Amino acid sequence: MNLVVLYLVLLKATMTTFAGLASLPIVRDELVVQRSVITDGQLNEAVVISRATPGPVGLYVVSVGYFAGGIPGAVAGWLAMTTPALLIIPLVHFVGRRAEHRRVKAVLRAVVLASAGLLLAAAAPLAEAAITGPLTLLIAAATIGLMLKTRIDTLWIILGAAVIASAASSVSLLATG
Repeated sequence: MNLVVLYLVLLKATMTTFAGLASLPIVRDELVVQRSVITDGQLNEAVVISRATPGPVGLYVVSVGYFAGGIPGAVAGWLAMTTPALLIIPLVHFVGRRAEHRRVKAVLRAVVLASAGLLLAAAAPLAEAAITGPLTLLIAAATIGLMLKTRIDTLWIILGAAVIASAASSVSLLATG
């Protein structure tokens, strides 16, 4: 894939959303559905990598860039991730003085709600690609339950899911081997 086009696609995703994973639907639509540059599985991997490592949630864009274009693609993803941060500084200065204005608050609430809706829309196809059997369905249900009912850090939930899946895979390998 052309690196300039990759940068522009990822920049569009990061510039039009205000939260890390809110850009996921745009990235999926552009790179998985329309251009077939990466797969849903690779997109899932990119999200897992960003959730399992320290740093901003939007860091998954760098992994997506890597899957789409190798090291140069990762650099394009990094540039796309950092460009909005550099452009937002003057905007924050401008809006910061008006943050208590009711229209500014209403706009920010609308952005948060729209981002939540976009995340939900992107999660369904990714979950469909990731849930491959009863065990992965059980892990997904347990994960959702833990996230909704406890304050356990997502890193521990991901680690627990990985240990369970690895143990189940080992048992299956021993049973068939």
